[in-house]
Amino acid sequence: MYRRTLESKLLQLKDQFPVLALFGPRQSGKTTLTKTLFPTYRYVNLEAFEEQEFATQDPKGFLERFRAEDGIILDEIQKTPKLLSQIQVEVDEHPSSTGRFILTGSQNILLNHRVNQTLAGRVALTTLLPLSIEEMRDAEILPLTAAEAIFQGAYPRVYQHKTDPVVFAESYIRTYVERDVRDIQQITSLLEFQKFMRLCAARIGQLLDLTDLSKDAGISLATVKAWLSVLEASYILFFVQPHHVNFNKRLVKMPKLYFYDTSLACHLLRLTSADDVYQHYLRGGLFESMILSDLLKNRFHRGLPPNVYFWRDKSGTEVDCILEDGPRLKPIEIKSTSTIQSDLFDGLVKWCSWAGLPPDQGTLIYAGSESQKRSQGNVLSWRML
Repeated sequence: MYRRTLESKLLQLKDQFPVLALFGPRQSGKTTLTKTLFPTYRYVNLEAFEEQEFATQDPKGFLERFRAEDGIILDEIQKTPKLLSQIQVEVDEHPSSTGRFILTGSQNILLNHRVNQTLAGRVALTTLLPLSIEEMRDAEILPLTAAEAIFQGAYPRVYQHKTDPVVFAESYIRTYVERDVRDIQQITSLLEFQKFMRLCAARIGQLLDLTDLSKDAGISLATVKAWLSVLEASYILFFVQPHHVNFNKRLVKMPKLYFYDTSLACHLLRLTSADDVYQHYLRGGLFESMILSDLLKNRFHRGLPPNVYFWRDKSGTEVDCILEDGPRLKPIEIKSTSTIQSDLFDGLVKWCSWAGLPPDQGTLIYAGSESQKRSQGNVLSWRML
């Protein structure tokens, strides 16, 4: 198993809460991680029909089987929501016991709500996304170029089994559409939904115009919102909201759209190699998506809430990322070029000037390999994120 940053946080929370919930996309490594960290726990896959049926029809009897176990890992808990109520009963009967139940799930919004509603105050919520740049660097599997990293993505299986990224992405999307989409929302035309996913990939790194997306997809605005919620709930895409600081400027209010894993976006864009990525007109958006996703991983894998925003005023002046670090704001520009030119710092310099900060408080993350300090801001290689 590749070492995951989240390991230490999970072990810490296991001794503090009766229930530990680990959310994240399919294939991000949740099962491997929980089995490795808790080797004496009984593992149950709730996607297995017989286990799912038993847990749904007789949740009390289902849990009775594991009385003598050190603990139990319930994989894909969203398949048996009724089981959560019985877990609550068992936890309340043994209030001093910690870490007995480990729940994993691959659907974010709905599962998060159900777990919070049923196990409020009894559960620690954590998120495991695919491998971070830091984790890949430590495991010595980080691709050499940014284009290769974008194309290959960050799912562990691609690196562990040297799986073709195109084959993996095709299988992942097909399985995802056929299973998870049907679970979250009844969608009659799966081909139409796949077309919608491709239209989202074509908007990666751009402001989300719901009306425009509705028109291109040929579906209602209400359906667009519902389908975006499905994609967000199952960790396919995420939104970065504009930051509220205004400096007396009129700000845009629309969020930006990104993919948690760029290999899926590449497949939806019909890219078949790292060279395709390098030459594609959306290379900047794909690189931006990889970096912002990695900044989210940095937070989630340490048990912290997300702190990623962007800033843009009506005149088009923009900073790709604003990190909230307590009371401090850290502006970051993200550029897919591998060479540094002075005009790349323009947005950072303007923002720092408006914020009353020295220009070296800003950071430029780029696709090159050398990190350096400049009077206009810090330069950080994507490899050293």
